[in-house]
Amino acid sequence: MIYFDNAATTSVNDEVLKTFVTVSKDYIGNTNSIHKLGFESKKLMNAATKQVADFLNVLEDEIIFTSSSSESNNLAIKGVLDAYPNRKRIILTTILEHPSITNTLNNLKDIEVINLKLDSNYHIDINDLKEKLKLDPVLVSIHHVNSELGIIQDIDVIGKIIKENSKAIFHVDGTQSLTKLNIDLSYVDLFSASAHKFNGLKGVAILMKKEKTNLLPLIDGGDSQTIYRAGTPPLPLIVSFAKALRLALEKKDEAYLKIRKINNYLRDELNKLGITINSKVDSSPYILNFSIKGIKPETMIHKLEANDIYLSTKTACSSKEDYSQSIYLLTNDKEISKTSLRLSLSKDSTMEEAKEFIKILKDNLVKDSL
Repeated sequence: MIYFDNAATTSVNDEVLKTFVTVSKDYIGNTNSIHKLGFESKKLMNAATKQVADFLNVLEDEIIFTSSSSESNNLAIKGVLDAYPNRKRIILTTILEHPSITNTLNNLKDIEVINLKLDSNYHIDINDLKEKLKLDPVLVSIHHVNSELGIIQDIDVIGKIIKENSKAIFHVDGTQSLTKLNIDLSYVDLFSASAHKFNGLKGVAILMKKEKTNLLPLIDGGDSQTIYRAGTPPLPLIVSFAKALRLALEKKDEAYLKIRKINNYLRDELNKLGITINSKVDSSPYILNFSIKGIKPETMIHKLEANDIYLSTKTACSSKEDYSQSIYLLTNDKEISKTSLRLSLSKDSTMEEAKEFIKILKDNLVKDSL
């Protein structure tokens, strides 16, 4: 099997799964119970939380565990709006955000959503950002790495400009960047990420919330891992998150170099075939989006699937439209947006897999031309 849909979800690391099982069996106490078993569970949870915080170079109390990046993004947006009721309900974002951002914003009432301009490389126009910050927005919410095209936004530069020119809270969706790119959260107030994007388990994610940032919870209840999210802490998931993060970060630099080589090879071969590559050269090497004009993406997906090769048509959480809305907004080309495919790699991807994929793709393209 060749699995090239890692931006949707990655396979679970065996060591991470083993940690989940061990904690599930050996730490049965609720972390909020006052007896010995509860104390042991809480001690383990605090250790895992501190480990995650240390990896991100933030404070332990700044880590909030959630069920998914979608929940983290919702908590960031709605929590900020609720916590700052006297601020202007203006939010700056882009047309390239994940549906958990765009759909959340679209469904909120009494807010003004303003999309920032993008340059020719789909990066945020810094001059436009400075100008729109004069509107005094309560929140700026953008991705670090776009999930469909792999576009990288410079969160260091953007964050610094936000801090120098406004009181806006800066939220970054780092779901596609954590463990893959270098991340500095110095100018970031809120940061979302999910374990299943780096060989962890589904069902656990984080929202990093800086100490000076106010936030009201979406879920109320009794004691938990944090005051910002009620509910019994899922200890096995929390500990497995820390384990997956550590293992992924240990291989981050080595993996990046390998994936860059694979990405370059794929680009070269796709170019030789006359295939349109939608991802810019400075995009994340882990995501490569391309269009095969004249062939429905679903048709190609199923042909590749018949050869045990798996990729996707667009981000897994996107709408059911028959074209990529973000690619259409960027290119204004319906044909390109209707035929786009997303190939996404992980640290486990190999050059041998890439070569086999190109071979099978060529074979199918030749069959279609006959």
